[in-house]
Amino acid sequence: MITQEQLKEAEERTAALKRYLDIDSKKIEVEEEELRTHVADFWEDRTKAEAQMKKIKDLHFWIDAYEALEKQVEELRLAFDFVKEGLVTEEEVDEQYATVAKDIENLELRNMLRREEDKLGVVLKINSGAGGTESQDWAQMLMRLYLRYAERHGYKTSIAQLLEGDDAGIKSVTINIEGDYAYGYLKSENGVHRLVRVSPYNAQGKRMTSFASVFVTPLVDDTIEINVEQARISWDTFRSGGAGGQNVNKVESGVRLRYQYKDPYTGEEEEILIENTETRDQPKNKENALRHLRSILYEKEMNHRLEEQAKVEAGKKKIEWGSQIRSYVFDDRRVKDHRTNYQTSDVNSVMDGEIDEFIKAYLMEFAASEGNA
Repeated sequence: MITQEQLKEAEERTAALKRYLDIDSKKIEVEEEELRTHVADFWEDRTKAEAQMKKIKDLHFWIDAYEALEKQVEELRLAFDFVKEGLVTEEEVDEQYATVAKDIENLELRNMLRREEDKLGVVLKINSGAGGTESQDWAQMLMRLYLRYAERHGYKTSIAQLLEGDDAGIKSVTINIEGDYAYGYLKSENGVHRLVRVSPYNAQGKRMTSFASVFVTPLVDDTIEINVEQARISWDTFRSGGAGGQNVNKVESGVRLRYQYKDPYTGEEEEILIENTETRDQPKNKENALRHLRSILYEKEMNHRLEEQAKVEAGKKKIEWGSQIRSYVFDDRRVKDHRTNYQTSDVNSVMDGEIDEFIKAYLMEFAASEGNA
Protein backbone atom coordinates (compact mmCIF):
# COMPACT_ATOMS: atom_id res chain seq x y z
CA MET A 1 0.00 0.00 0.00
CA ILE A 2 1.08 3.60 -0.45
CA THR A 3 3.03 5.22 2.35
CA GLN A 4 2.28 8.28 4.47
CA GLU A 5 5.09 10.07 2.59
CA GLN A 6 3.45 9.37 -0.79
CA LEU A 7 0.14 10.74 0.45
CA LYS A 8 1.87 13.84 1.83
CA GLU A 9 3.67 14.40 -1.47
CA ALA A 10 0.35 14.25 -3.37
CA GLU A 11 -1.15 16.81 -0.98
CA GLU A 12 1.87 19.12 -1.30
CA ARG A 13 1.90 18.96 -5.12
CA THR A 14 -1.81 19.75 -5.18
CA ALA A 15 -1.33 22.72 -2.85
CA ALA A 16 1.56 23.93 -5.03
CA LEU A 17 -0.68 23.75 -8.10
CA LYS A 18 -3.20 26.01 -6.40
CA ARG A 19 -0.46 28.63 -6.01
CA TYR A 20 0.99 28.18 -9.50
CA LEU A 21 -2.43 28.35 -11.13
CA ASP A 22 -3.53 31.23 -8.89
CA ILE A 23 -6.95 29.62 -8.51
CA ASP A 24 -8.35 32.27 -6.16
CA SER A 25 -7.57 35.04 -8.65
CA LYS A 26 -9.04 32.99 -11.50
CA LYS A 27 -12.32 32.65 -9.59
CA ILE A 28 -12.57 36.43 -9.26
CA GLU A 29 -11.56 36.92 -12.88
CA VAL A 30 -14.15 34.48 -14.24
CA GLU A 31 -16.92 36.31 -12.37
CA GLU A 32 -15.80 39.60 -13.90
CA GLU A 33 -15.54 38.14 -17.39
CA GLU A 34 -18.98 36.52 -17.15
CA LEU A 35 -20.50 39.89 -16.24
CA ARG A 36 -19.26 41.24 -19.58
CA THR A 37 -21.46 38.71 -21.39
CA HIS A 38 -24.63 40.10 -19.79
CA VAL A 39 -24.69 43.36 -21.75
CA ALA A 40 -27.52 43.68 -24.28
CA ASP A 41 -25.36 43.99 -27.42
CA PHE A 42 -22.87 41.28 -26.46
CA TRP A 43 -23.52 39.07 -29.53
CA GLU A 44 -23.58 41.91 -32.07
CA ASP A 45 -19.86 41.41 -32.69
CA ARG A 46 -19.84 37.62 -32.96
CA THR A 47 -16.06 37.21 -33.32
CA LYS A 48 -15.40 39.30 -30.22
CA ALA A 49 -18.18 37.48 -28.33
CA GLU A 50 -16.79 34.05 -29.21
CA ALA A 51 -13.33 35.14 -28.07
CA GLN A 52 -14.83 36.24 -24.76
CA MET A 53 -16.68 32.93 -24.31
CA LYS A 54 -13.46 31.05 -25.05
CA LYS A 55 -11.64 33.09 -22.41
CA ILE A 56 -14.31 32.16 -19.86
CA LYS A 57 -14.14 28.51 -20.89
CA ASP A 58 -10.37 28.48 -20.39
CA LEU A 59 -10.70 29.98 -16.90
CA HIS A 60 -13.36 27.43 -15.97
CA PHE A 61 -11.12 24.61 -17.16
CA TRP A 62 -8.39 25.48 -14.67
CA ILE A 63 -10.81 26.10 -11.80
CA ASP A 64 -12.84 22.94 -12.41
CA ALA A 65 -9.76 20.77 -13.00
CA TYR A 66 -8.10 21.97 -9.81
CA GLU A 67 -11.25 21.60 -7.67
CA ALA A 68 -11.79 18.06 -8.99
CA LEU A 69 -8.18 17.19 -8.14
CA GLU A 70 -8.48 18.73 -4.67
CA LYS A 71 -11.57 16.59 -4.03
CA GLN A 72 -9.74 13.46 -5.22
CA VAL A 73 -6.86 14.11 -2.81
CA GLU A 74 -9.29 14.62 0.09
CA GLU A 75 -10.97 11.32 -0.76
CA LEU A 76 -7.57 9.63 -0.94
CA ARG A 77 -6.74 10.91 2.56
CA LEU A 78 -10.04 9.51 3.88
CA ALA A 79 -9.48 6.17 2.14
CA PHE A 80 -5.96 5.98 3.60
CA ASP A 81 -7.39 6.45 7.11
CA PHE A 82 -10.29 4.03 6.51
CA VAL A 83 -7.94 1.13 5.77
CA LYS A 84 -7.23 0.80 9.48
CA GLU A 85 -10.95 0.35 10.10
CA GLY A 86 -11.33 -2.19 7.31
CA LEU A 87 -13.75 0.00 5.35
CA VAL A 88 -11.56 -0.04 2.21
CA THR A 89 -8.83 -2.39 1.02
CA GLU A 90 -5.17 -1.55 0.47
CA GLU A 91 -5.62 -2.38 -3.22
CA GLU A 92 -8.43 0.19 -3.53
CA VAL A 93 -6.24 2.87 -1.94
CA ASP A 94 -3.39 2.06 -4.33
CA GLU A 95 -5.73 2.30 -7.33
CA GLN A 96 -7.06 5.63 -6.07
CA TYR A 97 -3.51 6.92 -5.53
CA ALA A 98 -2.49 5.92 -9.08
CA THR A 99 -5.40 7.93 -10.49
CA VAL A 100 -4.57 10.96 -8.34
CA ALA A 101 -0.88 10.84 -9.26
CA LYS A 102 -1.72 10.70 -12.97
CA ASP A 103 -4.18 13.62 -12.72
CA ILE A 104 -1.66 15.74 -10.78
CA GLU A 105 0.97 15.05 -13.44
CA ASN A 106 -1.43 15.89 -16.30
CA LEU A 107 -2.37 19.21 -14.70
CA GLU A 108 1.30 20.04 -14.02
CA LEU A 109 2.13 19.36 -17.67
CA ARG A 110 -0.80 21.44 -18.92
CA ASN A 111 0.38 24.28 -16.69
CA MET A 112 3.71 24.23 -18.56
CA LEU A 113 1.95 25.19 -21.80
CA ARG A 114 1.79 28.94 -21.25
CA ARG A 115 2.47 30.36 -24.69
CA GLU A 116 -0.46 31.90 -26.55
CA GLU A 117 -0.17 29.39 -29.39
CA ASP A 118 -0.05 26.33 -27.11
CA LYS A 119 -3.84 26.41 -26.68
CA LEU A 120 -4.48 26.12 -30.41
CA GLY A 121 -5.07 23.23 -32.76
CA VAL A 122 -2.32 22.15 -35.12
CA VAL A 123 -1.50 21.81 -38.80
CA LEU A 124 0.73 18.73 -39.04
CA LYS A 125 2.49 18.03 -42.34
CA ILE A 126 4.46 14.87 -43.08
CA ASN A 127 6.89 14.63 -46.02
CA SER A 128 8.59 11.40 -47.02
CA GLY A 129 12.36 11.58 -47.39
CA ALA A 130 14.62 10.20 -50.10
CA GLY A 131 14.31 6.47 -50.64
CA GLY A 132 11.19 5.97 -52.74
CA THR A 133 8.67 3.38 -51.63
CA GLU A 134 10.37 2.62 -48.32
CA SER A 135 10.25 6.26 -47.14
CA GLN A 136 6.75 6.76 -48.52
CA ASP A 137 5.56 3.75 -46.55
CA TRP A 138 7.20 5.22 -43.43
CA ALA A 139 5.41 8.54 -44.00
CA GLN A 140 2.09 6.71 -44.15
CA MET A 141 2.91 4.85 -40.91
CA LEU A 142 3.56 8.21 -39.22
CA MET A 143 0.27 9.55 -40.59
CA ARG A 144 -1.55 6.65 -38.95
CA LEU A 145 0.39 7.21 -35.71
CA TYR A 146 -0.77 10.84 -35.42
CA LEU A 147 -4.34 10.08 -36.46
CA ARG A 148 -4.50 7.40 -33.75
CA TYR A 149 -2.96 9.81 -31.22
CA ALA A 150 -5.60 12.41 -32.06
CA GLU A 151 -8.37 9.82 -31.78
CA ARG A 152 -7.14 8.73 -28.34
CA HIS A 153 -7.27 12.32 -27.12
CA GLY A 154 -10.64 13.19 -28.60
CA TYR A 155 -9.24 15.62 -31.17
CA LYS A 156 -11.01 16.29 -34.46
CA THR A 157 -8.93 15.56 -37.57
CA SER A 158 -9.27 16.31 -41.28
CA ILE A 159 -6.96 15.65 -44.22
CA ALA A 160 -6.31 18.96 -45.98
CA GLN A 161 -3.99 17.55 -48.66
CA LEU A 162 -2.77 14.04 -49.48
CA LEU A 163 -0.28 13.02 -52.16
CA GLU A 164 -0.18 9.26 -52.69
CA GLY A 165 3.08 7.38 -53.14
CA ASP A 166 4.14 5.91 -56.48
CA ASP A 167 3.67 2.25 -55.47
CA ALA A 168 2.76 2.36 -51.77
CA GLY A 169 2.55 4.80 -48.89
CA ILE A 170 2.35 8.58 -49.30
CA LYS A 171 4.67 11.33 -50.48
CA SER A 172 3.09 13.94 -48.22
CA VAL A 173 0.02 14.70 -46.15
CA THR A 174 -1.32 17.76 -44.33
CA ILE A 175 -3.57 17.03 -41.34
CA ASN A 176 -5.59 19.58 -39.40
CA ILE A 177 -5.92 18.51 -35.76
CA GLU A 178 -8.40 20.55 -33.72
CA GLY A 179 -8.69 20.45 -29.95
CA ASP A 180 -7.55 22.24 -26.81
CA TYR A 181 -3.76 22.41 -26.51
CA ALA A 182 -3.17 20.13 -29.52
CA TYR A 183 -0.30 22.38 -30.65
CA GLY A 184 1.15 22.61 -27.14
CA TYR A 185 1.57 18.86 -27.02
CA LEU A 186 2.35 18.06 -30.66
CA LYS A 187 4.97 20.78 -31.12
CA SER A 188 7.35 18.19 -29.68
CA GLU A 189 6.98 16.18 -32.91
CA ASN A 190 8.54 18.82 -35.19
CA GLY A 191 11.62 17.45 -36.94
CA VAL A 192 12.97 14.39 -38.75
CA HIS A 193 11.83 10.90 -37.75
CA ARG A 194 14.13 7.98 -38.62
CA LEU A 195 12.99 4.39 -39.21
CA VAL A 196 15.32 1.36 -39.16
CA ARG A 197 13.81 -2.00 -40.12
CA VAL A 198 14.11 -5.05 -42.32
CA SER A 199 12.30 -3.76 -45.38
CA PRO A 200 9.30 -5.69 -46.73
CA TYR A 201 10.09 -4.05 -50.09
CA ASN A 202 13.61 -5.46 -50.30
CA ALA A 203 13.90 -8.97 -51.77
CA GLN A 204 17.19 -9.61 -49.94
CA GLY A 205 15.60 -8.76 -46.57
CA LYS A 206 18.15 -6.05 -45.87
CA ARG A 207 18.00 -3.65 -42.95
CA MET A 208 16.95 -0.28 -44.36
CA THR A 209 16.96 3.27 -42.94
CA SER A 210 14.22 5.70 -43.94
CA PHE A 211 13.43 9.28 -43.04
CA ALA A 212 10.28 11.39 -42.91
CA SER A 213 9.93 15.01 -41.85
CA VAL A 214 7.16 16.35 -39.62
CA PHE A 215 6.28 20.06 -39.66
CA VAL A 216 4.04 21.36 -36.88
CA THR A 217 2.26 24.73 -37.14
CA PRO A 218 -0.39 26.28 -34.86
CA LEU A 219 -3.88 26.13 -36.39
CA VAL A 220 -5.12 29.67 -35.86
CA ASP A 221 -8.78 30.40 -35.18
CA ASP A 222 -10.94 33.47 -35.70
CA THR A 223 -9.96 34.93 -32.32
CA ILE A 224 -6.40 35.63 -33.51
CA GLU A 225 -5.84 38.60 -35.78
CA ILE A 226 -3.50 37.93 -38.72
CA ASN A 227 -2.82 40.52 -41.42
CA VAL A 228 -3.39 38.89 -44.83
CA GLU A 229 -2.82 41.27 -47.74
CA GLN A 230 -5.44 40.32 -50.34
CA ALA A 231 -3.45 41.95 -53.15
CA ARG A 232 -0.69 39.39 -52.60
CA ILE A 233 -3.03 36.40 -53.12
CA SER A 234 -3.63 34.56 -56.39
CA TRP A 235 -5.69 31.41 -56.96
CA ASP A 236 -5.59 28.40 -59.28
CA THR A 237 -8.17 25.63 -59.42
CA PHE A 238 -7.67 22.03 -60.49
CA ARG A 239 -9.37 18.67 -60.53
CA SER A 240 -8.74 16.73 -57.38
CA GLY A 241 -6.80 13.54 -57.88
CA GLY A 242 -7.94 10.26 -56.42
CA ALA A 243 -9.73 7.02 -57.13
CA GLY A 244 -13.18 7.18 -58.75
CA GLY A 245 -16.07 9.56 -58.31
CA GLN A 246 -17.55 11.76 -61.00
CA ASN A 247 -16.94 14.95 -59.03
CA VAL A 248 -13.31 14.07 -58.47
CA ASN A 249 -12.69 13.67 -62.18
CA LYS A 250 -14.85 16.43 -63.68
CA VAL A 251 -15.15 19.31 -61.22
CA GLU A 252 -12.27 21.65 -60.40
CA SER A 253 -12.86 21.59 -56.65
CA GLY A 254 -9.17 21.59 -55.71
CA VAL A 255 -7.62 25.00 -55.02
CA ARG A 256 -4.06 26.28 -55.09
CA LEU A 257 -3.29 29.47 -53.18
CA ARG A 258 -0.18 31.51 -53.93
CA TYR A 259 0.80 34.24 -51.50
CA GLN A 260 3.66 36.64 -52.20
CA TYR A 261 4.99 37.05 -48.68
CA LYS A 262 7.33 39.85 -47.66
CA ASP A 263 9.02 39.52 -44.29
CA PRO A 264 8.23 42.72 -42.36
CA TYR A 265 11.49 42.41 -40.40
CA THR A 266 14.05 41.48 -43.09
CA GLY A 267 12.32 42.55 -46.31
CA GLU A 268 12.97 39.11 -47.83
CA GLU A 269 10.30 37.83 -50.21
CA GLU A 270 9.04 34.31 -50.84
CA GLU A 271 6.03 32.60 -52.38
CA ILE A 272 3.86 30.56 -50.03
CA LEU A 273 2.06 27.77 -51.90
CA ILE A 274 -0.91 25.95 -50.36
CA GLU A 275 -3.11 23.30 -51.98
CA ASN A 276 -6.41 22.09 -50.53
CA THR A 277 -8.61 19.24 -51.73
CA GLU A 278 -10.27 18.57 -48.39
CA THR A 279 -13.88 18.77 -49.67
CA ARG A 280 -15.79 18.70 -52.97
CA ASP A 281 -16.85 22.29 -52.35
CA GLN A 282 -14.44 24.76 -53.95
CA PRO A 283 -15.44 27.76 -51.74
CA LYS A 284 -14.95 25.59 -48.65
CA ASN A 285 -11.52 24.52 -49.90
CA LYS A 286 -10.61 28.19 -50.45
CA GLU A 287 -11.70 28.95 -46.90
CA ASN A 288 -9.56 26.08 -45.59
CA ALA A 289 -6.56 27.22 -47.66
CA LEU A 290 -6.88 30.75 -46.25
CA ARG A 291 -7.00 29.33 -42.76
CA HIS A 292 -3.81 27.40 -43.44
CA LEU A 293 -2.20 30.60 -44.78
CA ARG A 294 -3.12 32.44 -41.60
CA SER A 295 -1.50 29.63 -39.59
CA ILE A 296 1.72 29.92 -41.60
CA LEU A 297 1.83 33.71 -41.19
CA TYR A 298 1.15 33.32 -37.49
CA GLU A 299 4.00 30.83 -37.20
CA LYS A 300 6.38 33.20 -38.98
CA GLU A 301 5.56 35.94 -36.48
CA MET A 302 5.91 33.46 -33.63
CA ASN A 303 9.31 32.30 -34.94
CA HIS A 304 10.50 35.90 -35.09
CA ARG A 305 9.60 36.33 -31.43
CA LEU A 306 11.44 33.10 -30.58
CA GLU A 307 14.54 34.32 -32.44
CA GLU A 308 14.48 37.56 -30.48
CA GLN A 309 14.14 35.65 -27.22
CA ALA A 310 16.92 33.26 -28.22
CA LYS A 311 19.39 36.13 -28.29
CA VAL A 312 19.16 36.35 -24.52
CA GLU A 313 18.68 32.63 -23.90
CA ALA A 314 22.20 31.25 -24.08
CA GLY A 315 22.30 27.52 -24.49
CA LYS A 316 18.61 27.07 -25.19
CA LYS A 317 17.96 24.06 -27.40
CA LYS A 318 15.85 24.69 -30.45
CA ILE A 319 14.35 22.28 -32.96
CA GLU A 320 15.17 23.18 -36.53
CA TRP A 321 14.11 21.65 -39.82
CA GLY A 322 16.61 18.92 -40.65
CA SER A 323 17.26 17.82 -37.08
CA GLN A 324 16.79 14.14 -36.33
CA ILE A 325 14.64 13.99 -33.24
CA ARG A 326 13.65 10.35 -32.89
CA SER A 327 14.66 6.88 -34.09
CA TYR A 328 12.30 3.92 -34.45
CA VAL A 329 14.36 0.71 -34.62
CA PHE A 330 11.92 -2.11 -35.23
CA ASP A 331 14.14 -5.20 -35.06
CA ASP A 332 15.79 -3.99 -31.84
CA ARG A 333 12.35 -3.18 -30.35
CA ARG A 334 13.39 0.35 -29.50
CA VAL A 335 12.09 3.89 -30.01
CA LYS A 336 14.41 6.61 -28.73
CA ASP A 337 14.09 10.39 -28.61
CA HIS A 338 17.50 11.97 -29.15
CA ARG A 339 16.61 15.26 -27.41
CA THR A 340 15.47 13.83 -24.08
CA ASN A 341 17.00 10.32 -24.28
CA TYR A 342 13.61 8.87 -23.33
CA GLN A 343 13.12 5.47 -24.94
CA THR A 344 10.76 2.51 -24.86
CA SER A 345 10.75 -1.06 -26.15
CA ASP A 346 6.99 -1.03 -26.78
CA VAL A 347 7.25 -0.20 -30.48
CA ASN A 348 3.76 -1.45 -31.34
CA SER A 349 2.07 0.89 -28.86
CA VAL A 350 4.09 3.86 -30.12
CA MET A 351 3.10 3.15 -33.71
CA ASP A 352 -0.49 2.92 -32.50
CA GLY A 353 -0.34 6.52 -31.28
CA GLU A 354 0.81 6.12 -27.68
CA ILE A 355 3.44 8.86 -27.64
CA ASP A 356 2.37 10.62 -24.43
CA GLU A 357 5.54 9.67 -22.57
CA PHE A 358 7.71 11.15 -25.33
CA ILE A 359 5.66 14.35 -25.21
CA LYS A 360 5.87 14.45 -21.42
CA ALA A 361 9.66 14.02 -21.46
CA TYR A 362 9.96 16.85 -24.00
CA LEU A 363 7.76 19.21 -22.00
CA MET A 364 9.55 18.42 -18.74
CA GLU A 365 12.89 19.36 -20.34
CA PHE A 366 11.93 22.27 -22.60
CA ALA A 367 8.50 23.72 -21.77
CA ALA A 368 9.54 25.45 -18.54
CA SER A 369 12.20 27.52 -20.30
CA GLU A 370 9.80 28.28 -23.16
CA GLY A 371 7.08 29.41 -20.80
CA ASN A 372 9.40 31.72 -18.91
CA ALA A 373 10.96 33.14 -22.06
